[in-house]
Amino acid sequence: MNSNPILTGFNPDPSIVSTPDGYYIATSSFEYLPALPIYHSKDLESWELVGHVATREHQVQLAEVPTPGGVWAPTLRFRDGMFYLIVSVFLGGRGCVLFTSADPAGPWSDGTVIEAVDGIDPDLAWDDEGVAYVTFARHPDAIQQVRVDLRTGEAIESPRPLWSGSGLYSPEGPHLYRRGDWWYLIAAEGGTDRGHAVTVARSRRPYGPFESAPHNPILTAAGTGAPVQNTGHADLFERSDGGTAMTLLGVRPVGLTQAFSPLGRETFLTTVDWVDGWPHPHLPQLAGARTEQVEYDFSNGAGLEDPAWIAVRRMPSEFAAATPAGLVIRGEGNPLSSRRPSFLAQRQRHLGVECRVVLDVGSGTGGIAVRNAEDNWFGIEAKQDGDAIRVTARAVVASFESAWEAIVSPGDIELEILTTPPSRDFSAGAVGGDRIRLLVRAAGPEDSAESVLLTELDGRHWAFETAKAFTGRAFGVYAVEGEVLIRRLRYSGKDGPAEPAS
Repeated sequence: MNSNPILTGFNPDPSIVSTPDGYYIATSSFEYLPALPIYHSKDLESWELVGHVATREHQVQLAEVPTPGGVWAPTLRFRDGMFYLIVSVFLGGRGCVLFTSADPAGPWSDGTVIEAVDGIDPDLAWDDEGVAYVTFARHPDAIQQVRVDLRTGEAIESPRPLWSGSGLYSPEGPHLYRRGDWWYLIAAEGGTDRGHAVTVARSRRPYGPFESAPHNPILTAAGTGAPVQNTGHADLFERSDGGTAMTLLGVRPVGLTQAFSPLGRETFLTTVDWVDGWPHPHLPQLAGARTEQVEYDFSNGAGLEDPAWIAVRRMPSEFAAATPAGLVIRGEGNPLSSRRPSFLAQRQRHLGVECRVVLDVGSGTGGIAVRNAEDNWFGIEAKQDGDAIRVTARAVVASFESAWEAIVSPGDIELEILTTPPSRDFSAGAVGGDRIRLLVRAAGPEDSAESVLLTELDGRHWAFETAKAFTGRAFGVYAVEGEVLIRRLRYSGKDGPAEPAS
């Protein structure tokens, strides 16, 4: 597995299936729409985002769901030519919903609600007679299970406790599999922070009783200096070569102290050995340095064709539209601290980032931002102010806001967000987070104007460990009032260890 993480940027709670057409993964998306991204790979190395399960708000009903609620922990399965995805839309959403599609790229069904499942992280499995079992977590109880008629969503029985876990905190994220004469139940325990772990039990029947593996937890990075931490919420699958592998979530903390993870929980792969009838997975390893550059030239009429675009609790098309002059973002008086801002975003996918946007704010107020949650974001906002443009850098932590202002000449401007991982030298700030710089300059040829540094931030305040939003950083453009015209957006990302300070 040489490409870890295989899905960069926040992509937690992965669930995977092997099909004749290759492998498909679904991950959690929480308050963002479209929801439930589906990724495809032929070789387990290169992955492509092919679509989303929920492309219509009524499928999940996120409009009033608070952060960190929303679309939690799906299970993706493939049976008799049909794809099934079962998921919980938590904290005021639609509840447990089953979606189906013959094509994983969509469109998917409107979904069937399974009211008997009153917990999170539902799993779906079938016995030899075709009876469907939904296994799920219900804090603080044991992992639960119920048989369900998938055509109607009606339970065939009352939910019952299945397994209390191996003894660690908070058993959740169950997945049930048949392998030979055994049924294996994989679970996540220890919480989703540094104590996260993968555990397993087995039984001769899908409904138990289950015996715990003697070597539980079978995988954890807790207490180690491994470069991938918080490893857990795993899903087993068989590779096309006959081997067994596991997809799971993890974080990439920065600095010598490994205290802060800017990108949130990402998706990793690792191999699994079988010893005496029990799985023994290996800790995932990181790939080497890699780069990515993508540029959107909206001035030629391009729009939202890239499926990577997401928005908060609504579809991007509700407020963004292509025009011959550029992409128009329509503000509705909702700042980034609101439930439904006009914020067109993508996942931040690298630890080192240069994100630049050229825009026209002659008819509106808006700019560029990086968001973890309503009360945790930073960005640069611009608006026309007489014969000039007033530019304000904002940094919001736990709803406390700091701001820095500058005045620039009228016309198109370029806003820049630059992030750099911390040095691995204690004397140079390795105990903090990444270095974030917010800049502005007049748009034009590369050397026509110097950038003005508005402020420099310590990224520890916008990390998974501090934001506690269950997602990670999402970068993008937004409008608060009027119409903001986006000419171009460029994202350059780089991963690799930071060099010691000289």
